[in-house]
Amino acid sequence: MNPKNTTQPVSPEGQTGTLEQEQTKVARHWKVILYNDEDHTYDYVVDLLVAVCGMAKEQAFRCAVEVDMTGRTTVFYGNKEECTLRSGKINTWGADHRLLRSRGSMNSAVEPS
Repeated sequence: MNPKNTTQPVSPEGQTGTLEQEQTKVARHWKVILYNDEDHTYDYVVDLLVAVCGMAKEQAFRCAVEVDMTGRTTVFYGNKEECTLRSGKINTWGADHRLLRSRGSMNSAVEPS
């Protein structure tokens, strides 16, 4: 190995970067999508996202508005294992005690990003 070689790795998109940057990009190629329903309140969504995804309340509220308006929102990026874990927690979080008609958790899925 030539110690004077300062060539950086090239990503599939033709961008240069460090090996650590490339590994981080690969590790975060998955996302968790939260789907809307009419059986959970904004407060439920905020509490859920703060606890499961580690969001600040303000960010979680923005996601609650987005999921209500568009039907879905991305709530987490990470590797497949991390995303699967968080999606599983969302899907088993339980009913919203604020609404009598709420019978279970919200739905989420893991997708490639």
